[in-house]
Amino acid sequence: MSSELTIRAATAADVEDILALIRELAEYERAPNEVTATPADLLRDGFGQNPRFHVLLACEGNRVAAFAFYFYAYSTWRAQPTLYLEDLFVRPAYRRRGLGVMLMRRLAEEAMKTGCGRFQWQVLDWNEPAVRFYETLGAKILREWWTVRVEGDAIAKLAASRD
Repeated sequence: MSSELTIRAATAADVEDILALIRELAEYERAPNEVTATPADLLRDGFGQNPRFHVLLACEGNRVAAFAFYFYAYSTWRAQPTLYLEDLFVRPAYRRRGLGVMLMRRLAEEAMKTGCGRFQWQVLDWNEPAVRFYETLGAKILREWWTVRVEGDAIAKLAASRD
C-alpha cells in the first residue's frame, strides 16, 4: 500500500537527496559527467542566511520521489520578479502519478505569493514528453529565444578582456 504523496520545502538535511536527484536528472539529460555540485556547495548556497535557490521535494511517505529546484530573477520589462525553475525531475518509479503537476502548481502558487510576473524555465528540444507536459499546463514554448551561456574559464577570460 502506498503512502500519501506530499510536497514540502527542502531543508539542509535533504542535501544528499537533492544531489542524488540532480545526478539522476543529469543522467536522464545525457550529461552525467557534467555535475560538479557537492553537498557542501548546496548547503552553502541554498541553506544559509541568504539562499540563492530553493527546493521543493515531492515525497511518498519518507521517500523522496521528485524535486523542483528554483530561484528568483527579475524582469526589467515587467518590473517584477520572475520565478525561474532550474530543474524539475520525477524519478521514473513515481512518474504518471501527478507529482509533476503538483510541483508545478505549488511553484505557480509561490510565484503568485511573491508577486512574480513570470514563471519561466527551459526544456531540451528533444524532450518531447516534457514539452507536451508543459503545454498541457498552459505553458508557451518560446522557440524564438536561444539560451546564451559563458561558463568556466570563459568567464574569467571575458572579465579580463580589454578593448
